Amino acid sequence: MPTVTITKGQDGKAVGVTNKDDAAFNKFRARMHALTPQESVTFIWREPRSGPFHRRHFLMINALFESQEQFDDVDHFRKWLEVGAGYCDLYPGPRGKPVAVPKSIAYDKLDQAEFEPIHKAIFDFARSEHARRFLWGHLDDERSYAMVDAVLREFE
Repeated sequence: MPTVTITKGQDGKAVGVTNKDDAAFNKFRARMHALTPQESVTFIWREPRSGPFHRRHFLMINALFESQEQFDDVDHFRKWLEVGAGYCDLYPGPRGKPVAVPKSIAYDKLDQAEFEPIHKAIFDFARSEHARRFLWGHLDDERSYAMVDAVLREFE
């Protein structure tokens, strides 16, 4: 299955980044124009992950990690946030009770369009009453909200 990278050309139209990409993209366009109503073509589109957005996401996680005292490993903390955000699969545990296993957020596995809603869900979870009471159990609800808000506000 070919992989083609396209960009906007000087004339404002889509073109391949390299000559090979351009040839493959032209072949795809020709195939699209030749389709009959009974035929179909499937393609997969990926928007590259934004490096600055990716780095900001991890800076936010690290800032939250530094402000709490429940976790002593940032990777465990990140996975807890991902599970809390619902970005996980449930598997039967050793005694049959469901166990949540976070899915991969690897840079090359998720594109920008797939990563943005996960990012939002993680930080919505961090602001939730459940997360705040767990992470800052010694604070009342008002102060724990102020704590998480102070940490996350600088990244918004």
